[in-house]
Amino acid sequence: MPAPKLRPLRPGDEEAAVRWAADEEFCRAADWTLNLAPDKVREHWAEIIAGRSKLHPDFLRLGVELGGELVGDVDLAYLTAQSGEFGIQIERPRWRQGIGLAAGRLLLIHAFEVLKLEEVTAIVHAPNLPSHALMLRLGFVEEGDAEPERYQGEMVEMTRYVVRPE
Repeated sequence: MPAPKLRPLRPGDEEAAVRWAADEEFCRAADWTLNLAPDKVREHWAEIIAGRSKLHPDFLRLGVELGGELVGDVDLAYLTAQSGEFGIQIERPRWRQGIGLAAGRLLLIHAFEVLKLEEVTAIVHAPNLPSHALMLRLGFVEEGDAEPERYQGEMVEMTRYVVRPE
């Protein structure tokens, strides 16, 4: 299998997001709204691709490409000159293949070597065991609890992670 690479999002990528949004299990894991109309997904992603997301003006999202196909994305939210909050989404047929780990490593390299961030944080829903495992494999350390959030229809505890350049 070829190694994943990161790239800027571009017009047309919203069709991958439409595909992901049709996958209920992916949406539950990624905490996406279920049953969104394809036009709504396209509209939201077109804004992100154009760099004018109303929800996240301080937000960097890069596509995860594997063999020329967009299979996910990684992001840094709440981005400042010092830090950002890590996020990752990989389409469900690609789960458990090491793509998330490789893409996460690439994002951290970008964060520390290109953006020169001092730290990257992550907030993980307590029931999302694969995400906790990914954070630890990427070198994040648990830094305590964050405010509970709604996840898959119920309020759950949140864990805060942090990683700093070596």
